[in-house]
Amino acid sequence: MKTAEPSDPLLRGRFTDGRNEFCVRASSVDAPDSFQVYVPGERADIVMIVSGINSGYLHATWGEVWRAYSPEWKVWLEDTAFKVFYRVTTRPWDSRYCDG
Repeated sequence: MKTAEPSDPLLRGRFTDGRNEFCVRASSVDAPDSFQVYVPGERADIVMIVSGINSGYLHATWGEVWRAYSPEWKVWLEDTAFKVFYRVTTRPWDSRYCDG
């Protein structure tokens, strides 16, 4: 996993599945309620958006192309994206489940 770029305070970091590279970007600097995973250089290519972070009612919305990927890959991507998102915050989360 790569670290966030200092030029964008909302960018939490990057990771790869071995084929594609992904960026994780928070919705705001303070108390973001969502984050998005997208392909770098292609901000319009949204892989996944996770909303409901502050309420605890998490929901994942998948981009059109990415919906067809296997359930196992999607679980891996969600888990990895959460790790990237939360590694720069002090707010602990014991468990998470996205209904999406």
